[in-house]
Amino acid sequence: MVIVETASGQTHPIAISSVSHGELKLLKKAKYSFNWRQTAKTCPLFKLTIEGQEEILGVMALVEHPGDNRVEIKLLASSVENIGANKKFEGIVGCLLAYACGESLKNYGELACVSLLPKTALKQHYMEKYGMLDGGRQVFLEGKPLFDWAKKNL
Repeated sequence: MVIVETASGQTHPIAISSVSHGELKLLKKAKYSFNWRQTAKTCPLFKLTIEGQEEILGVMALVEHPGDNRVEIKLLASSVENIGANKKFEGIVGCLLAYACGESLKNYGELACVSLLPKTALKQHYMEKYGMLDGGRQVFLEGKPLFDWAKKNL
């Protein structure tokens, strides 16, 4: 998976890995939108970095729902400099979403599902940009849309 530097168009291979206990102090609400320390008490956190670099560009919290064959994206955020029209890198959220799809496929196979409860203003964005389906309050990927997204982005 890669992200794209918006100023130059240059692609950068990324790594997604677990957030260590020591890295929690780096995840300030001002830079990553949420209280990640509180979230880390109830579910695992994953970070996106450029391969070989330490700067965290995106963070995601995942919750497993085995009874539903589903991985829920509890929280998802790009760093503040990677949000909006003047973002430094494009593709952070898409890579994190692809990672969640891969985890769901690994754990649940053909029954895999990924869901997300977006802020109201972002619901349409997730549907249009990432092909997520409307599930009422949540948006989700399952079946062919999930397989297609994972195949294209993993």
